[in-house]
Amino acid sequence: MTASERAAGISAYLDELAQQRRLSAHTVTNYRHDLQSLCTLIGELPGDCGFEAIETHHIRRFVGQLHTRGLGGRSLGRTLSAWRGFYRWLGQRGTATQNPVDSVRPPKSAKALPKALSPDEANRLLAAAGEDILEIRDQAIFELFYSSGLRLAELAALDISCLEDLLAGEVRVLGKRKKLRIVPVGSKAREAVARWAEQRARLVAMDEVALFVGQRGKRLGCRMIQLRLAGRGLTQSLPARVHPHMLRHSFASHVLQSSGDLRAVQEMLGHASIASTQVYTHLDFQHLATVYDQSHPRARRKTD
Repeated sequence: MTASERAAGISAYLDELAQQRRLSAHTVTNYRHDLQSLCTLIGELPGDCGFEAIETHHIRRFVGQLHTRGLGGRSLGRTLSAWRGFYRWLGQRGTATQNPVDSVRPPKSAKALPKALSPDEANRLLAAAGEDILEIRDQAIFELFYSSGLRLAELAALDISCLEDLLAGEVRVLGKRKKLRIVPVGSKAREAVARWAEQRARLVAMDEVALFVGQRGKRLGCRMIQLRLAGRGLTQSLPARVHPHMLRHSFASHVLQSSGDLRAVQEMLGHASIASTQVYTHLDFQHLATVYDQSHPRARRKTD
């Protein structure tokens, strides 16, 4: 099997993921990268091997090579998942008689907790609103991130048609796998969005339907949102580089600390599995442990 034939098989699989299984463009791009690395590794073997010639020992060798090149356990886990799904697809079509990835597991790596702002840091970030039209727009974006825990792509995709719902206290978004969810919007975010709505006509280009637009009047891109938020964090001298997902993490951990309702947080974040949401219980425990160490008589450390 030639390199072009392997590439054609991967393209057919990715087309099915995008069109029939409705995976996001971001996920399909990641799968393409992982499957291209598989093609490269197969191409380094002697002869013109096809996908059907690969066995478990080859996959273990490939994982070792990628690990040596700097890929960690988490990245390798995603890569193996992409390869496993591809071989499952090949098996359904009779192209491969076995799935050589089934018994291969990635090396373990330490599980990093998501970084979140403290409530005081979040308040400091959001209290720095300016009067410039772009700052008014940014304030609406940042308040909406923190109020509703939206993903970056979800917020950037909002259209002006959702304004009425937003001002009424809810936002409807299409999350991963095109799953619709409705998330509450707090009063501060509603006020900021209303203020931006009054100014939007000064920037928006004709026929542009995006809720948030840039200086040229077109939909504001994800990268520009990231840069504007990072800049706000720098001006407020926050200890870490602030990014949209950090506000999502902050939203989740602060709601969980106050309510303790893990299922509600899962629904608002749009997690398919409660396991994805449970990471915030670790953040909450860290907060509780800090309070305990500072306040319990038997927990205080002795000083010399």
